[in-house]
Amino acid sequence: MKIKLPKFIRNMLPDLVWRIDDERGVYLTFDDGPTPGVTEWILATLKRHNAKATFFVLGKNAEKYPDLYAKILADGHRVGNHTYSHQKGYLMSLERYLEDIDLAADMVHTELFRPPYARITRPQVRAVAKRFRIVMWSVLSRDYNRNLSPKRCLRGTIRGLKGGDIISLHDSAKSFRNTSYILPQLLRKAREMGLECKILEL
Repeated sequence: MKIKLPKFIRNMLPDLVWRIDDERGVYLTFDDGPTPGVTEWILATLKRHNAKATFFVLGKNAEKYPDLYAKILADGHRVGNHTYSHQKGYLMSLERYLEDIDLAADMVHTELFRPPYARITRPQVRAVAKRFRIVMWSVLSRDYNRNLSPKRCLRGTIRGLKGGDIISLHDSAKSFRNTSYILPQLLRKAREMGLECKILEL
């Protein structure tokens, strides 16, 4: 099953980027890294397939693993801010939420932002959108769900795949069982369809 947010939700939040107007490209995104052992594998797999991606990095992980963070950039990928400590925005005041984003911004220099868990309030959207392009997704792989088999995650990810899709994957130990199954096959599928895996340029 391909997970898509209802159109009315996208229409309610027009400042957020859900898809890219690009018939020939797809946009792989990885949240929550960098993660030792996982990030290296993702980068090597992308390199084998001549693919680029955008990594929505946690500030605390970039701080803890600066060499891995530097490797993402050195390999020609792009980074986005995913907050410092992976907070659910709707549980935080606007001031605290922005402080967490700013803390990440000290290390992760980017104009892109993705809210953890997609949990962000309208006031937070308005404030964050003044400084960042807020990037969501059109395809949610659900690789983080340990109750889903890798094959089921893959089916949901590639079903209906088309140019302009922003695909949500994860750079985390929790997701690695599913991500490591999905990614190589997703990259092959994209190539078969004549789609290029690109970084987000907004």
